[in-house]
Amino acid sequence: MFVPDCICDTLHSKRNKIHGNKIINQNSIHFITSTVVGWIDVFSREDYRKIIIESLSYCKEEKGLIVYAFVIMSNHLHLVVQAKDGCQLSNIIRDFKKFTSKKIIKTILGNSQESRSEWMLRLFKYYAKFNSSNNTYQFWQQYNKPIELVSPKWIKQKIDYIHLNPVRNGLVDSIEDYKYSSAKQYMGKEGLLEVELLDFGSMQGYIEM
Repeated sequence: MFVPDCICDTLHSKRNKIHGNKIINQNSIHFITSTVVGWIDVFSREDYRKIIIESLSYCKEEKGLIVYAFVIMSNHLHLVVQAKDGCQLSNIIRDFKKFTSKKIIKTILGNSQESRSEWMLRLFKYYAKFNSSNNTYQFWQQYNKPIELVSPKWIKQKIDYIHLNPVRNGLVDSIEDYKYSSAKQYMGKEGLLEVELLDFGSMQGYIEM
């Protein structure tokens, strides 16, 4: 476990930085939320959750994404992530959403066992009308609601929030029981996606924010 240098570099800041829907500081740690249009419960099926895991793994290995925490809920996902030096977080997230949207829709189209396919595709086509750059299907909402996390306190708060999501939604009793999050890793267990664990065991030397 470690604490990234970027945390120490931003201790003069007094709060999380919200820049609308834009990522300004491309190599800072961010809390990102990606939501399916219409809050459609696509990820209630394991096949589609696997696509997210595989795509995040690819972004880690090939695009310079550092994942500190994640959770995949039925219609959205939360991430605490950072881009490696020389990489642009906004570009990574853009490519991730572009690939996963195409992959998931292709999987829906080719899945004869998907009882909801007609209903979901009709909604994806409807939401595409509101995006001038998309004339077929719109899977993700366009905005990621990025929040730049500038202190260990706020990073820990967001990671705790992520891991508690399934418990608050009544899906599991304990955070480590939910398969599609990073909670297990923070409890010393193996998970589906390798994440970079942050050490919050000692806050000595940090400025409280």
